[in-house]
Order: sequence, then structure tokens, then C-alpha cells
Amino acid sequence: MKSHFQLEKNIVHLNHAAVAPWPAVTRDAVIAFAKENAAIGSQNYDLWMKTEQQLKQKLAQLINARSSDEIAILKNTSEGLSLIAQGLRFNSGDNIVIPAEEFPSNKVVWQALQVQGVDLRLIPVQDVDDPEQALINAMDENTRLLSCSSVQFARGLRLDLDLIGQACRQNETLFCVDAIQSLGAIGFDAQACHADFVVADGHKWMCGPEGTALFYCRKEVQDLLQLRQHGWHMLKDAFDFSHQHTALQIADNAQRFESGSPNMMGIAALNASLGLLLDIGIEKIQKKVIEKADYLIDQLTSDSDITILSSTQRGRYAGIITFQKNHVDNTKLYQHLQDNDVICAFRGDGIRFSPHFYTELPLMQRAITIVHDFADS
Repeated sequence: MKSHFQLEKNIVHLNHAAVAPWPAVTRDAVIAFAKENAAIGSQNYDLWMKTEQQLKQKLAQLINARSSDEIAILKNTSEGLSLIAQGLRFNSGDNIVIPAEEFPSNKVVWQALQVQGVDLRLIPVQDVDDPEQALINAMDENTRLLSCSSVQFARGLRLDLDLIGQACRQNETLFCVDAIQSLGAIGFDAQACHADFVVADGHKWMCGPEGTALFYCRKEVQDLLQLRQHGWHMLKDAFDFSHQHTALQIADNAQRFESGSPNMMGIAALNASLGLLLDIGIEKIQKKVIEKADYLIDQLTSDSDITILSSTQRGRYAGIITFQKNHVDNTKLYQHLQDNDVICAFRGDGIRFSPHFYTELPLMQRAITIVHDFADS
């Protein structure tokens, strides 16, 4: 698996929860796309469109959508969440439930609805005995939507989406999942968790480029979203330019949410990345990711001066492990790691490590040794 990723030997990349490196196959796909464009321009545009459809089929397979007709390719998670927030019809008195610790993308879009009289309920889930029940208990007959991340970005808490989704369905509440911290690393089943919407950028655990994202909208709820942006690509016969003055005929699938020209280079890249991950197998990748997280927990807790901030309960973590070292300035420790080519992040008041399936244990041990040896000067 090491051969799929060709990072320089000095690099310890423990930051897949932020921006992941590309595998070699993705690099090659982008180079091939650029060379083709420079040599013959858009002569093969029909093939680019086939790649776009291949990517939608791969994304549908990744999340167990019933059809690629439920998949749109957008720019990023924020765009997808905004489509939902601005597309749904809310009434004064409606409420939305989200975890209090959500990444800003899954918070600001709902906060913007408060001027319409929508109540945003921020429910703490970190360090709570039963986070799913806390979210479920916050719902009532006026809860229009519950939105949560599959895995929390800062400390990596993994939620039981099936349990939450079942409660949403029983309450006739729409269920939205920001799956950016699990897709490509942890198995996901949109049917099992009764998701109405799933959004995720490709540049984290899917190891693709920034600027290309999944937007899943269950067929039965697509008409609930009012379209707030319009363009040629969302039309039913998008390439029939001769009918541009007739009445609007919007696509009857998720293409309706793609208003303008697609990011064909990004599509080629994410198609290559996702093809690799699916070929290896998400179940196999998940096993490796959890093994890497277990290794971090074991090695970090061997030092009594280190406190793990992430949950260490089985089933409650995925690929994110966040920790603090006692009696030192952890922002200095973070910078020290960065200066020594350990790529990580400072999140949730601690240092966040997020290795992927291919990350080698000796490299991880190098990072852990730097943590153990660090002392404020």
C-alpha cells in the first residue's frame, strides 16, 4: 500500500482530517488531463463527461445510495449545506438540532436562519455518556432537521448514525450528515442511517483535491429544496442549447443542484482517488485506520504526561486522535512537530493526529517520540 503514496521520506503525514496527500494514481490522472488539454483542448469532452458519471457511480457505491441520480458533484461541503439551508422552507417556530461542537460549515448555515425565527439547538456531545440520546432528546414536533457530522472534526467522536437516523425518521425530521471525516476511511450506509442528505469534500480521507465534493440528496426529498442558484448544467437537456428560450425544464435528478460547468480536472482527480480506495476496499481500509488509531492510543498513553482528549472507547473513534501533553505549551509542541516535518493540526485544545490506512507505523513512532521527548525550553 505504501507504493500508492509517494511522500518524501522525511514527511510524517498525520493530517488526513485536514488536507490529504494525493496517491500516485491521482497525480498521474491530473498530469494526463493537463497534457491532454494542452495538446488537444476539449476534443475529448465526451470522455470527460463519462468520467463525471463514473465518479457519481463510485460515490453512490461509497455511501450505498440507491442510484447515481441521487448524487451531485459540488465545490465543497459548505455549498452542499447551504443548498439545504437555503432550499428548505422553514417557518417561524421550526427548530434545527446540531451538536454544539460542529465544524463551522455545519453551524453557520443554520445560524443564518435564525433571522427567520428558526431556533437552532446546540447540543453538547463531547464527554457526554450518550451523545446520540442527547441529540434525540432535543428533538420535538417542530424539529425540521437534525444535522451532524459522522465524526467530529476536533476530537474525532464517532456517532451512531443509524440510531440517530432512525429517530429522525420516526419523528418525521430530516436528517443531514456531514460525512467529510469518515468517507474514504470508515464505512458509510445512507440507507441504514436513513440519511436524507450527505455532504463531504473529497480532499480529506478520500485523498482527492479541494474543490470537488459529494452531495447526496435522497430522491424523495429532492423536490423539497427550492433552487436558489440557476445555470445551464441543471437543465434536463443541458446540452440542448437550442431550447434556451423555452420554459425551464429542470433535471429530475440530483443534477438539478449543479448549476454551472463542472470542475472536470477535479472530477478526474477524485475519480482516480476513489477508484483506488474502492479497489482496495473500504472495509479493509477501515480496519487499517482503526489499527492506526489503536496504535496511537497505546503509544501516547504509555507516557503519564499525555492526556488523550478523544474518546478511547471502541466504536467511538475513527481516524482522529487528539491529545495534550501536560506541563508544556501545546501550541509550541504543535509547532515543534511541524518544524520536524510531522504534519498535524491543533484542534479541540489539543494536537490532532489523523493517519490513514497506508501510514507506516515507524513514521508514526517517529512523531510519538518527538512528543515524548519535547520539553519547554
